[in-house]
Amino acid sequence: MIEYDFTLKFDVSGVDAELDAIADALYGAGCDDAIIGLGKTGMIAANFTRDASSASDAINSAIADVKQCFPDARLVEATPDFVGLTEIAEIIDCSRQNVRGLYMRNINTFPAPIHEGHSTIWHLAKVLTWLKEKGHYAISDGLIDVSIANMKLNIERQLQELH
Repeated sequence: MIEYDFTLKFDVSGVDAELDAIADALYGAGCDDAIIGLGKTGMIAANFTRDASSASDAINSAIADVKQCFPDARLVEATPDFVGLTEIAEIIDCSRQNVRGLYMRNINTFPAPIHEGHSTIWHLAKVLTWLKEKGHYAISDGLIDVSIANMKLNIERQLQELH
């Protein structure tokens, strides 16, 4: 078993309960390996540290546990996945300017962003894989696995919303 860290954000706007009651219910449903946060009304974020044989198994079991407790909960986002230069810099422990320089020097091989504009956004999995292939960065396989699983999950969720 490997330990995976990830966060799942859910819309639980149909749940009429305080954070403590939501946290207690989730704990009872098997989410005792998560820190539960309630930022804005109707939304919860659950930061998991879960042992599983794969990142996908860890994430899917966490989603199932939340859905067991709140069947109408709608997954909004699985993280880490969408990142900008600042998040990439934090992950590889360097400055944002260094990451921007890396991007600009390797513009033809650096993974294509999913959004360019005031803020440029990438899928973390693609950036981590590229960085690992360069060989200059210590990138954990567990983090790559989680980011790949989250990227797939977020893309699947977006595709389902088209129907």
